[in-house]
Amino acid sequence: MRLKTFIVEDNPTIRENLIATLEELASVEAVGTADTENEGKAWLTTRSGDWDLAIIDLFLKQGSGLGVLSACRNRKPSQKVVVLSNYATTDIRQRCAQIGVDAVFDKSNEIDALVDYCIQLGSTSG
Repeated sequence: MRLKTFIVEDNPTIRENLIATLEELASVEAVGTADTENEGKAWLTTRSGDWDLAIIDLFLKQGSGLGVLSACRNRKPSQKVVVLSNYATTDIRQRCAQIGVDAVFDKSNEIDALVDYCIQLGSTSG
């Protein structure tokens, strides 16, 4: 089963490379993208049954990934939300855990861990 994944990332190069990597290695199907807080919140809340996984960057063209994360608080238990950021500090990880994020990955050195997470999630959701 492919994980229906929505990605909130404002850098087009990172977004496209991430989609290509996850679709090739982790049975992920990108069902949509956004590059602003408002677009991400609108898509994730109005299409709440259309995604299994949301991957969210914290720093966006407009707004913040934290706002997108807050909009996902009422998601189904099977839906997972992860942060992929260049700023995956201890403080950020703690803040994300407090607001219900399932995992946090650093863009610079934890892409393999994100791929592994997606593989594991895909194998348990089928």
